[in-house]
Amino acid sequence: MSRISDLPAPSAMAPRPQLEVRDLELALALSAAGTTAGAASAMHITQSAVSRALALAEARIGARLFERTARGLTPTAAGERLIAGAGLVLAQLRELEREVAAPAAATTRVRLVCECYTAYRWLPSAMANLRRRLPRLEVELAVEHTRDPVGALARGDIDVALLTTGALPATREARAALVERPLFSDEVVFVVSTAHPLAGRASITRDNLRQSPLITSNTPPAEARWFMTTVFGRQKPRLEFLHFPLTEAVIDAARAGMGIAVLSEWMADGYLGGGDLAVKRLSSGPLRRPWRIAYRRASADAAERLVAALEGSAPRLHRRAG
Repeated sequence: MSRISDLPAPSAMAPRPQLEVRDLELALALSAAGTTAGAASAMHITQSAVSRALALAEARIGARLFERTARGLTPTAAGERLIAGAGLVLAQLRELEREVAAPAAATTRVRLVCECYTAYRWLPSAMANLRRRLPRLEVELAVEHTRDPVGALARGDIDVALLTTGALPATREARAALVERPLFSDEVVFVVSTAHPLAGRASITRDNLRQSPLITSNTPPAEARWFMTTVFGRQKPRLEFLHFPLTEAVIDAARAGMGIAVLSEWMADGYLGGGDLAVKRLSSGPLRRPWRIAYRRASADAAERLVAALEGSAPRLHRRAG
C-alpha cells in the first residue's frame, strides 16, 4: 500500500492550473450579462469586485479576455475559447461531486424547449455531447411546445425553457413554482451579397438599415420589438421588410442582392462557405440578444446541471464577421 511519503513531490507532479473555478464562473457571468454590473448582480457581488476579479483572471491566464466598449464587454478570441470550455468543465466537476456523494443515483430526465427556433441549429449536437459527458442527465427536446414555451412551463408540460422575449407569469403561484436566470447571448448579424454596395464596408450604420430592405423570417412580434428598440431606441423609423418563411430563402434573397438579411449568427454560420456572402455588424458594436433559462423549481437540480453544460456551448461567429 502506498504511503503519503511515497507520493511524488509537488514539483514532480503535473503543473497546477492557474485558473480557478471562480474565474470560470466569472467569464460565463460576464458573457451572459455583457456588463460588469449585470455579472455583479448574477454573482451577488459588487461591480468593483467583478472588475478586480476579471483583472486577476486575465493576469493568471496571461491574456485579455474581454474588450471594454461603450456598450459593455465583448469577449476576445481568448475569452471565447475560455467561455466555450468553462461551462462543461464546471458541469463535469459538479457531476463528479454527485458521483462521489451518491454513486448509485438514478438518471435524471428533463424536457426542454426553446422559444426561438434558431437554437435548434446547434442544440441537438450539444445534447449529444452532454449525454457523453454527463450520462446521468438525460434531456429530451420538446419541440412541439416551441410556440408557447412559457405556457407549457407553467402547466408542467416541460421542465426547462430557453427564452429570448417570453415573460413568466407574474402570479404568486408562478413565482413560487418557476425560476429564471440569464444564460447566454447570441449575436444578430447582417448578411449581404459580396456584390452589394455595403459589402466593402467594415460595418454598417442605422442609416444603412433605413435605406435598404431588411430580409427576415417570420419574426414573432416581441422579438421584432426587441430589435427595433435595441437598434433605434425611441425612434420609430419606417423600414422596408421582406419576410420569408425559411432561412434558406432569407439567405438566397440576400445572395440575390435584394437587401440585408437579419439573422442569428447561429443560422448565418452554415451559409458562409461559398464566398458570395459577407457578414456585417453595426458600427455601434455587436447586436447581442440575451437568452434566459426558466425552469420549474421541482427540476432545479437538473436545470442547474444543464445550465453549467449549456453555458458556452452555443457556436460563435465573431472572427468571421466584418
